[in-house]
Amino acid sequence: MGQHSPSNQHSGIGVLDKAVAVLQAVADEPCGLAELCARTGLPRATAHRLAVGLEVHRLLRRGADGKWRPGSALAELAGGTTDPLLDAAGSILPKLRDITGESVQLYRRDGVQRVCVSTAEPPSGLRDTVPIGSRLPMTAGSGAKVLAAWSDPHTQRTILTDAVYGERTLLEVRRRGWAQSVAEREPGVASVSAPVRDSSGSVVAAVSVSGPIERIGRKPGSRWAADLLAAAEALQDRL
Repeated sequence: MGQHSPSNQHSGIGVLDKAVAVLQAVADEPCGLAELCARTGLPRATAHRLAVGLEVHRLLRRGADGKWRPGSALAELAGGTTDPLLDAAGSILPKLRDITGESVQLYRRDGVQRVCVSTAEPPSGLRDTVPIGSRLPMTAGSGAKVLAAWSDPHTQRTILTDAVYGERTLLEVRRRGWAQSVAEREPGVASVSAPVRDSSGSVVAAVSVSGPIERIGRKPGSRWAADLLAAAEALQDRL
């Protein structure tokens, strides 16, 4: 369970404060009704009514597991504060999805976690859905390896303490220019990731393609690395 620290801010508008508490509760980790009540301290009926109402406005969405997650409207609202990387991702990620037919994600590093900041999902079929705003550990997965490979030495050492990969892997990722993983972060899922650089050449994000192993195979890099590197370059050109 994620560490949730509710805001102590009160606007004096009771229903608004409760709705914000619900949004904050799901920001760290998706949760069902019982967990929502536990995190917010709200009565079951109130928590349910607010969550369903926020779902109608797409501020929350409910996954196949019945748990609520941050909804797409939050990203759209945040998009009003222009972020060149997210603007570029909006046009480039869907193209990569169309080429591969698989789920595409963009991750930024935040300390020793990575945050999914943009996605493009195939319309149907088996997919590896990572909701925008998801915080994932940097200890496994191709996106984690890419962000770790170009992070500062102190962060790298901290990550490698618990990582399923080692220093040799990060050397290889830097040499090759991309990373792949098979059933590292989640059983049955494979992924391949490449670094996205800003105009100064610093790595600011990782772009990833992920999907079921049975479909994309145990060597996703040999299949998608070239397309991924082209997408990473297109993102960099926009920055």
